[in-house]
Amino acid sequence: MILTVTLNTALDLTYAVPALVPHTSHRVTEVTERPGGKGLNVARVLAALGHDTVVTGFAGGPTGAVLRELLAPLPPRDALVTVAGNTRRTLAVADAATGDTTQLNEPGPQISAEEWAGFLRTYEGLLAGADAVALCGSLPPGIHVGAYAELVRLARTARVPVLLDTSGEPLRRGIAARPDLVKPNADELAQLTGAREPLRAAHDARRRGAHSVVASLGADGMLAATPDGVWRASPPAAVRGNPTGAGDSAVAGLLSGIAEGLSWPDRLTRAVALSTATVLAPAAGEFDSTAYADLLTRVGIEQHAA
Repeated sequence: MILTVTLNTALDLTYAVPALVPHTSHRVTEVTERPGGKGLNVARVLAALGHDTVVTGFAGGPTGAVLRELLAPLPPRDALVTVAGNTRRTLAVADAATGDTTQLNEPGPQISAEEWAGFLRTYEGLLAGADAVALCGSLPPGIHVGAYAELVRLARTARVPVLLDTSGEPLRRGIAARPDLVKPNADELAQLTGAREPLRAAHDARRRGAHSVVASLGADGMLAATPDGVWRASPPAAVRGNPTGAGDSAVAGLLSGIAEGLSWPDRLTRAVALSTATVLAPAAGEFDSTAYADLLTRVGIEQHAA
């Protein structure tokens, strides 16, 4: 079983419009509603790849109830912890004229100390049956900034490989707890280390505690700095579309590769293919399966000097 943690779950709404024009009224041509948040998106992709997946985190209020109703028929199993506050919504406005997407994200519910303690009990119980765990996304209000570091340490105590995908101070604290893998984007990595050159920044992040670092480079693919070497993976061509969830699909590719014991080149190839295929899909947290199968054979992979 692969476990994904989404402390700040969301109800993802995607509005399609012919063209997004500021200061005007718009007629929405299509609305898509689905359970979201980074870890839920990761879990949905993992399930599509054939992995037994469990999702945990927080859900509450009317929005949380809708999220769980939408999650119920899907393959990822629901182990979310109920809270008093209302789960946040995220709104993506997809502009058909440009292919670009505008994203609006609510902050999330206030989490009490008692609710956090209840989550920790659930998390430790789930770790007992997990082959790998992903800790994903932002922290909701009320959760202490070292929360991911705490969760990393619990996973390491349980001897479960742990991937951390967050940013800012939670990333800085989490890396110090020595996760097996972190997956920042280039900007997050630069903010963490102060280095703008991705390879230098990745090596710096490893020195800070991360066992391996995979940096997302947007349209240029991904860079991995690991104990086994350094690799760069690139899509065959730039694509336009909805990037929402592309990074989460990359995490699913990396995590499934860890669970299956794949080599680093194969993990990166899968991650880049899934990420690119997600940009080509119309809704957040989905990937174009036909494009994915084709991209697996066309992703470029090269090893770099450390």
